[in-house]
Amino acid sequence: MIVQMYVKGLMFDPYNNAYIVVLRDETQSEMLPIWIGKPEASSISLAMEHISPPRPMTHDFMKAYLDAASAKVISVVITDLNDNTYFAKIHLLHGDSEYTVDSRPSDAIALALRTEAPIFVNESVIKKQGSEELAQWLENLKPDDFGKLDT
Repeated sequence: MIVQMYVKGLMFDPYNNAYIVVLRDETQSEMLPIWIGKPEASSISLAMEHISPPRPMTHDFMKAYLDAASAKVISVVITDLNDNTYFAKIHLLHGDSEYTVDSRPSDAIALALRTEAPIFVNESVIKKQGSEELAQWLENLKPDDFGKLDT
């Protein structure tokens, strides 16, 4: 089963020197933090703030390419978590055919925000992430760590 999630914000994890995109479900009962790189965090941030750079970034190009090919992003699904690596698929519609493309979750999320496509997460990923590691990470957070998190 899959759960629809929404990007609630971005934050910086000073312990790992990485950015985190935080996904939440509609009822705020489930949370999924995904560690991502700085370029992907920047791209997601620009999309969240509806800022268009003077030249297209990679995810803007991807959207323009899909638009030019008359393809539509149906949805993004974060499908698995294995050895601390997330996996995702982008579901596309072109003509009468559906296609599925493997993707890093950060790229899939950046594209979903630009195309207004829904983001889903397999429940198994949420359960895997609900491990002791997440609990320990959450315990170590300070209020200042949430400076960039949108609520």
